[in-house]
Amino acid sequence: MTSRTATATGSVAILLWSTLALFTAMSGRVPPFQLVGMTFVIGGVFVLAIAAVRGRLHLARPTTASFLLGLYGLFGDTALYYAAVKTAPAAEANLIHSLWPLLIVLFAALLPGGGLKARHLVGALIGLVATAMLISGSLGSGGASIQLGHVLAALGAFVWASYSVLSRRLAGVPSESLAITMLGCAIPAFACHLAFETTLWALSAVEWGGVLGLGLGSIGLAFICWDIGMKQGDVAFLGVASYAAPVLATVILVIAGYAPASWLLAVSCVLIVVGALVASFGPAGRGAEPKATQTSRIRVS
Repeated sequence: MTSRTATATGSVAILLWSTLALFTAMSGRVPPFQLVGMTFVIGGVFVLAIAAVRGRLHLARPTTASFLLGLYGLFGDTALYYAAVKTAPAAEANLIHSLWPLLIVLFAALLPGGGLKARHLVGALIGLVATAMLISGSLGSGGASIQLGHVLAALGAFVWASYSVLSRRLAGVPSESLAITMLGCAIPAFACHLAFETTLWALSAVEWGGVLGLGLGSIGLAFICWDIGMKQGDVAFLGVASYAAPVLATVILVIAGYAPASWLLAVSCVLIVVGALVASFGPAGRGAEPKATQTSRIRVS
């Protein structure tokens, strides 16, 4: 798989994450940690099924390092994000957490061979402005004091960005191994659920649809696509392109009737396109080419 193809595969994850808000809204009454556990189980089983069909089930065993990194990134970020939303105004927590694409662009400079260019930084800053504009309608009311949730959201952004970039160091680990890691992440999620929440299994058809959408798309397939992009693609460009997720998510919510259309949405979309064009202008930034074998790759068609 070439760097360009891997980057395109990573972009699929961004498209899938644009459905995160819709499916989360559809999941309705499902408690947060129960939702995390359920979606990680669904995602893990889904990826195992793909590996089995393709005759690559033997590649699903993670290394100790990749498993621990997965627990740190996949479960850590998800837990911090939900905790942030519960302890600070949701819009503010979401905006702070949206710093992770910018952090990926900056962290990309730490990879062997660098990869961070001025155009990446400018594009990331344009994307940050677009994200801020998109969410700004919900900001400004109430006090401006720092709350615990703000800190947790910032930690979540750092966790996801560092996990994503550190994945490049494990480029030789098969992406199929994320299946076992996802199932492992479900254990602490259900433990937190049993400790702090009341179990709810009597879900409506819409709620089950949201759970399945999250598990199969935003968790299962998205994490695999992102893993490929981070390990073999252009990390800095993917960081910039990730700013499209909150804009696309809002567009989907508008289409589905969960949010009203606004001029802020239109301007944000334009800025996202401008940021991506700035970041991609000139010779393709390929970063370091990892020494990965064919056994570390899943083709997504």
